[in-house]
Amino acid sequence: MTSIGTPTGPDPLAERREWERWRAARLAAVTGPYGPLAVTGTHWLADHPGGRIPGLPGHWTADDGGDGAEDGDGGGVVLRAAPGDGLTVDGAPAEGTYRLGADAGPEAARVAHGARRLVVLRREGLWAVRDTDPAAPARSGFPGIEVHDHDARWLRPGLFRPYAAPRTVRLPHADGRERGFALGGELAFPLDADEYTLQVAVEEDGSLWAVLADAGRATGTYRFRFLRTPAPAADGTVPVDLNRVHLPPCAFSDHFLCPLPAPGNTLPIALAAGERNVLVR
Repeated sequence: MTSIGTPTGPDPLAERREWERWRAARLAAVTGPYGPLAVTGTHWLADHPGGRIPGLPGHWTADDGGDGAEDGDGGGVVLRAAPGDGLTVDGAPAEGTYRLGADAGPEAARVAHGARRLVVLRREGLWAVRDTDPAAPARSGFPGIEVHDHDARWLRPGLFRPYAAPRTVRLPHADGRERGFALGGELAFPLDADEYTLQVAVEEDGSLWAVLADAGRATGTYRFRFLRTPAPAADGTVPVDLNRVHLPPCAFSDHFLCPLPAPGNTLPIALAAGERNVLVR
């Protein structure tokens, strides 16, 4: 059985430079024109049976998944646009009827209104349109992210122990509702004289994602954070850089329904690493 080893002594200056690049990319993603701070509304079409969404041009209805729907049995969204609506679809002025599937993100959204991106979402079988506006007040008024300084202590050797089969657990989310969440195994890493274990999801590219909390909540750390690692090697070994623990999207906007930590994913220590919280003005 593969065991957790000890660090091989990475170059501290190289590690810090790489972390600084990661930090810059994180800040750019959060504060960018279509990042979480730019979301001004998430409109569930079930709440607008007449097809009109206040503040959004066009006529939006959920498709029932019948013949010709892009999303198979899940249906899609039908947009009816008039020239005066000022909408574009796939970069061209919109006029007529369009059937839309779920977008991969704001940059990939097919529908725009000026600089705004109108993102089609599907959650739990329901369809929504998310309004992402670079001129959102939250972007211009964002005070920043409080982050701990880089510390080589937090770069640990990890070991991924996959489950024989994925497990789906019911987890509360940021809106208070429970939803299914797929877990693929456990990630173990040593810290000081102890070993800690987190239940993790396995992404499509093989990378690992943990939702975790820690004892630092009592001193101002956000209530939970995310940790992502590269895909493990064939023997399950994987570097765990706790300097890259970061805030979930719901720390920046109430429009995101982030999962809370799985049972056992609350560390008994104050993890003074990575992003701590959103700064207060």
